[in-house]
Amino acid sequence: MNPLDHTIHSVYPAPTASALNLQRRTGSGWSRRDFLKRSALTGAGLAWLPGAVAAADGPLPTRVLGRTGARVTILGLGTAPIGEAMTEPKEAARIFGEAMDRGVNYIDTARGYGNAEEVLGGLVPSRRDRLFLVTKVWVETATEAEKSLTESLRRLKVDAVDLVHIHHIGGKNLDRVLAADGVLEYLVKQRQAGKLRFIGLSGHARPPRFVKMLETDQIDVVMAVMNYADRNIYDFEGTVLPECRKRNVGVVAMKVYAGIKGGFPNHRKAQVGCNTPPERLPQALAYALDLEGVSAAVVGPFTFEQAVQNVGLARQYRPLTEAERADLLRYGQELAATLGPRYGPVA
Repeated sequence: MNPLDHTIHSVYPAPTASALNLQRRTGSGWSRRDFLKRSALTGAGLAWLPGAVAAADGPLPTRVLGRTGARVTILGLGTAPIGEAMTEPKEAARIFGEAMDRGVNYIDTARGYGNAEEVLGGLVPSRRDRLFLVTKVWVETATEAEKSLTESLRRLKVDAVDLVHIHHIGGKNLDRVLAADGVLEYLVKQRQAGKLRFIGLSGHARPPRFVKMLETDQIDVVMAVMNYADRNIYDFEGTVLPECRKRNVGVVAMKVYAGIKGGFPNHRKAQVGCNTPPERLPQALAYALDLEGVSAAVVGPFTFEQAVQNVGLARQYRPLTEAERADLLRYGQELAATLGPRYGPVA
């Protein structure tokens, strides 16, 4: 499989001195309960943030996903890291189930994500009425798409999904995608047949190709790389997001923590961490959610503790102040210079 066909969801670095010193900078105090939480999480290799581990109280904020009209949680569950690492199914189910039971309703998966769909097949049917279920096809033709979608539905143990993305659209031959026997026409027919409700695009590279696909007016949702660093490289925010707003296409951000260190080659190496320092995780999430038109940010945990922290950060989301945004964007510009176009061509 072409390495560019992988969707990498953000993971967390091991705890650092800066993370442990954060409370001194913010002036927040630690209770005994907070200290025990911190100890448990740092022992598991998770960068702990004061207050990030929320109790299961209160609903997650939701937003309407563009013209779909669906109300989705601002945090989506990415399943690639756990699925592609082939995490033991019982543990994978514990992690996915915890995120769902803490209120996450946007569930993102794909046939190419190892055992993720199989694990979800044991969880989704009993929760189906409260989930927005998303899978992907990584192909160009109708024949290939039919095989992929049929298998996904079988493994997920459902008759239909809410959204199917044409994945890695930046690496596709758009003439084949748009042909009479192409994947788009197939998905349009399956939407009419009730196998899916909405059609989407997802990917990391070549934003202009997303724009061309949006011009078909058959696309309901876009999921693309949008973070404080890659805005300086791929700039989906400046190229694709305005077109989505114009057409009321729903938008989901991914790689909100600027992706895993080393990019695609380190996809299954959780220990290498992500490109965002622990103390900047809340601001990085806020950057994505502050973008006009973005309804949710998909983040894929590697561990149970990370899944819990994701929910805590989403519950505590607040828009960045002007000073916070300026500081984050300065840092992002410096970081981008060290990252480069690691997901593939920009144009």
